[in-house]
Amino acid sequence: MTTALLLFLIFIFITLVITYWAARRSSGASAFFAASRRITGWQNGVAVAGDYMSAASFLGIAGIIAYQGYDGFMFSVGWLVAYLTVLLIVAEPLRNAGKYTMADVLAYRLSPRPVRAMASLSTLTVSTFYMIAQMVGAGALVTLLLKDSGISYQTAVIGVGLLMIVYVVFGGMLATTWVQIIKAIFLIAGTVLLSILVLAHFDFSFGNFFDAISRVTYHDKDGAEVTKDFLTPGLRFKPPYGALDLISLGLALIFGTAGLPHILVRFYTVPDAKTARVSVVWAMVLIGSFYIMTTFLGFGAATIVGRDFISKNGGTNMSAPLLAQALGGEIFFAFISAIAFATILAVVAGLTISASTSFAHDFYTNVIHHGKERRPGEEVRVARITAFVVGAISILSAILLGPAANVAFLVALAFAVAASANLPVIVLSLFWKRFNTRGAVMGLATGLSASIGLILISPSIMTIDPATVTGAARHLIQADPLFPLENPGLLSIPLGFLGAVIGALTGRREPQAEAKFAELLVRANTGIGAEKAGGH
Repeated sequence: MTTALLLFLIFIFITLVITYWAARRSSGASAFFAASRRITGWQNGVAVAGDYMSAASFLGIAGIIAYQGYDGFMFSVGWLVAYLTVLLIVAEPLRNAGKYTMADVLAYRLSPRPVRAMASLSTLTVSTFYMIAQMVGAGALVTLLLKDSGISYQTAVIGVGLLMIVYVVFGGMLATTWVQIIKAIFLIAGTVLLSILVLAHFDFSFGNFFDAISRVTYHDKDGAEVTKDFLTPGLRFKPPYGALDLISLGLALIFGTAGLPHILVRFYTVPDAKTARVSVVWAMVLIGSFYIMTTFLGFGAATIVGRDFISKNGGTNMSAPLLAQALGGEIFFAFISAIAFATILAVVAGLTISASTSFAHDFYTNVIHHGKERRPGEEVRVARITAFVVGAISILSAILLGPAANVAFLVALAFAVAASANLPVIVLSLFWKRFNTRGAVMGLATGLSASIGLILISPSIMTIDPATVTGAARHLIQADPLFPLENPGLLSIPLGFLGAVIGALTGRREPQAEAKFAELLVRANTGIGAEKAGGH
């Protein structure tokens, strides 16, 4: 455990040095919010991959596969395919038409104040959902790693939250970008090494590997020993709603990525649209390689470590670190855990800066003060204060949920909210001339309220737990769920589009918005008029 702590401290030291370096270069709004738009294609691609490959990917997916086999792998498939929607729909238009946030694109031809207010609320909601998952993973990881030192889950969550706030408040987007780049390189290296060790355990024979996966033995909740084929669907998505739940999850993951605020803001850090496209290709190569390797992490944990051992030593989120411990000893365990810790810090920093940027730029400056700063540097100052508030909310929520919540599952809910609220208005604003301000506001409001409302009455929150379940694992509401699906995407995404369309058709036509549609279309697809500074 001393080795693990040492590796933790080394990584924290490196990232704090980067933050200090970045802080000296983060004066002014463009530097703080968009790293002065000087990030190159490969740098932004690696940073996007670092932002995307979160604790949900490294800890959560490995855990779900280790517990639920083939069904857990569907999370990997969904997140991998999702980047096609980013590449084909939003990356280039967003860079050409925006400045700092998603709302810049919506405000380009619509009434800016109501649109920015709703977009800011949506961004804060999605970022907070996503961040809670990272905090849960951080707390569980640090607690397991440093259990001999007596550090509690709550203390670990608070420590990670404070560290993340330091990165964002002092270093801005430049520090966040470089923390993500370093973390992505470490994560890919660690995952490759762990995958090789898993295959080496089975003498590099895929036949032996898949044979072991088809006969995984563990004890069920009643204590009886069972043997299951983990290559067969049905361990998670069971009748009668299993197929619908899988479709709902897939929709949330595939469409949610294109609406994630912390991914979207990354495209404002590059100098032009061509660089944005290059960065997406880099990200897809890294993300694709990583998600393929999650099969080795999850199935390796199921066959080599075993569900029973994982359950007694931190639960699903600890599957990958425990696999590293079984194959490479304490030093490799410490190395993989430090990578997971780095993963969480980098993603949380990205989430915090997207949330604080949206509030400061969209709500404070453009809604409250009509697009004008009262004093120089005020927008950046408000963003820094917002970072503290968002961090505090996430810390408290993660402590409330406790370490038993699977982080991949929690992040899937954030994707559902992003897909339901953000994606419909982005797509319709870019591609529908008739779209208006009322449509944007109704689309955001409908998507947000539908997704969050359905989550609150779903089995994720409402379920009658057996008497044996206590503590963090217990559901928040002890009652029969009113909505049968774990993920609301199947219903909430169409409702988001429906709300936007109905709002647009029932609202008055906006000649100015329709007149600017052609201008937006040309600019979004060609980059003409998009200055290097990215403003408009």
